[in-house]
Amino acid sequence: MKNKILASLEKSNDFVSGEELSKSLGVSRTAVWKNIKALREEGYIIESVTNRGYRLTGKPSLLDAERIRASLDTNLVGTDIVVLRTVDSTNEEVKRRARQGSKSGLIVAAEEQTMGKGRIGREWSSSAGGLYFTIMLRPELPPENISSITLAAGYGVCLAVREYTGLDAKIKWPNDIIIGNKKLCGILTEMAAQADMIDYVAVGIGINVNIEAFPENIREKATSLYLETGRKLDRNDFFISVLRHLDIAAAAFLAGFTDAENQEFRSLCATIGRRVQTTKGNITIEGEAVDVCENGELLVRDDTGELHKVNSGEVLVQGIY
Repeated sequence: MKNKILASLEKSNDFVSGEELSKSLGVSRTAVWKNIKALREEGYIIESVTNRGYRLTGKPSLLDAERIRASLDTNLVGTDIVVLRTVDSTNEEVKRRARQGSKSGLIVAAEEQTMGKGRIGREWSSSAGGLYFTIMLRPELPPENISSITLAAGYGVCLAVREYTGLDAKIKWPNDIIIGNKKLCGILTEMAAQADMIDYVAVGIGINVNIEAFPENIREKATSLYLETGRKLDRNDFFISVLRHLDIAAAAFLAGFTDAENQEFRSLCATIGRRVQTTKGNITIEGEAVDVCENGELLVRDDTGELHKVNSGEVLVQGIY
């Protein structure tokens, strides 16, 4: 319905009355108004005048695949770039395309996800103004060697945010980027593999860029680049910067991180040095996160001094969220 109303406004150079929209689409005037409101929340500028109706006077800045492609000088990511208006989930779309034979380096981005996914089956809020995309890679590696690719992606995004905005972005192990104690970005990695070789890996990334407000249930836990800087960013330029950093991070992952890169990652990891709680099997472990191992595992020293390697599961970090 929302898209049909938008199409009607785009076709007209003048005002379109609410009554006319109501009759042509077979809905109530209230439904028209609610959809106009939703379009405004997405960034469309719609003028309304009593007894005249609605007129579209401005559109949001949308991602431009051609502009992004023309500005990229990457080697591993961005072999093909697809930008969709709406999709169930960029991860699901990438998996569909991967099964159809798409080449490594494919990027699928979307302005809207109707079924955005987070870790452990959670829903990812995909508000207008965010940056939602998935990168598909086909590394020639056995499945057990892929565990730290999420950390590499987080490392790349963190560096891009710091360089582009000057904000003190940090990594919350294993898959979030935070500013202060609030979440800016989430990463979801999914994989398809044979017994001894990866078929493809889909790295889904959601970054809160120009979002002005969040739903009440996550308002105290989430932030955006707009809320932190007070200015709207050009999402195409920012996306290009993120992809360049992700390309470098992907190359580092495949080659093996250098000592300098490992040291920089640790310096950016907000989890290290904090008290954490996690569950391993049926055992709850509490203690201090002391390091991230070379294979991506979190090293936790419990209250008895015993060290535990954590490679999956939910990790609660004191002072974050």
